[in-house]
Amino acid sequence: MPEQWKLICKVKDIDPLGVRVVQRGLAWQELPGVALFRGDGDRIFALLDRCPLQDGPLSHGVVSATQVACPLSTWKVDLASGQAAAPDQANARLYGVKIEEGRIYLNVEELNAPASKAEAALAGSFSVATHIVSV
Repeated sequence: MPEQWKLICKVKDIDPLGVRVVQRGLAWQELPGVALFRGDGDRIFALLDRCPLQDGPLSHGVVSATQVACPLSTWKVDLASGQAAAPDQANARLYGVKIEEGRIYLNVEELNAPASKAEAALAGSFSVATHIVSV
C-alpha cells in the first residue's frame, strides 16, 4: 500500500520554537493529539502530545531548537528521536513528517494507528479506527 500523506498546515503557520496540535480520534474519544514542533529554522518534528513519564501534554512545554521540556516534570524529550534526555529512559511516540514547498504533511497510516494498547482496545471493541482532524 503506498504511503498517504495529509496536508496539515504550512511551516510559516507555526512560529519558530512554536507548536501546533493536530487532533486525533472520533468526536466521543479523548485521544492525545500529535504535537507539531518547529525547531530552529524550518525543521518540523511530530510527537504524540503526551510525556512518557507524567502523561502531561508536551505541547504545553518549553520548546528549544532540539528539545521540549515536559510541563509536569523535569523531563526533556529530544524532538528528533523522541528519547528522554539522560538519565531518564523513555520514548515519546514519533510521527513521520514530510515537507514540500513549505507545506507540512503527516503520514495518514501512522496517524490512524492506535498510539497505545488502550487505544487499540477501544478501537477494537467499537470496530472503529482513529482518524484525525487538523486544527
